[in-house]
Amino acid sequence: MKNQKLLSGILALVVGVILNYLGDKLLGVKIEIFYGLSTFSFAWMIDVFLLPFGIGLLVAWIFGRGAKWLSYFPPLIVRCISYAEIVYITGVPHGANLNPLGWWGFYVVLAMESAGIGGILGEVIIKNIYGRSNMMNSVSETALKKKET
Repeated sequence: MKNQKLLSGILALVVGVILNYLGDKLLGVKIEIFYGLSTFSFAWMIDVFLLPFGIGLLVAWIFGRGAKWLSYFPPLIVRCISYAEIVYITGVPHGANLNPLGWWGFYVVLAMESAGIGGILGEVIIKNIYGRSNMMNSVSETALKKKET
C-alpha cells in the first residue's frame, strides 16, 4: 500500500513538472526575465496563475488524498530549473534583465499558491466523488443492520 502511494506520488510529481514545463514552452513565457511593463502580459498571468492551478488539480487527480501538499512542488521545481538554466546556460536575452531573487521568489510563491489551491480543490472534488459517498453508504448500511437485529 505504501509503495503504491509512493509511486503515485512520484508519478504525479513527474507529470506535474513535465506539464508545467511544456505549458511554459507553449506560452513562451519566462517569469525569471523582466522586459519592462510588457512582461506582465495575459500569457504571463496564465503562466503564473492558471497553469499551476491546473497542475494542482491534475496532481490531486493522480495522487488523491494528500495532494494539497504535493501540488506545491511542480511549480517550484520548474521555476528553480528555469532560473538556473538562465543563469548558468543560456544567459539573459539582449534588452532584458534577470529578476532579482526577491521578485523571482515572489512570483514563484504566487505560482505555488495557485497550484496549492488547485490541489485543495482537487482533493475536495475527489472526496465528494469517491470518499464521502462510499463512507456514508457504508455507515448507513451498518446502521440498518443494527436496526434489523
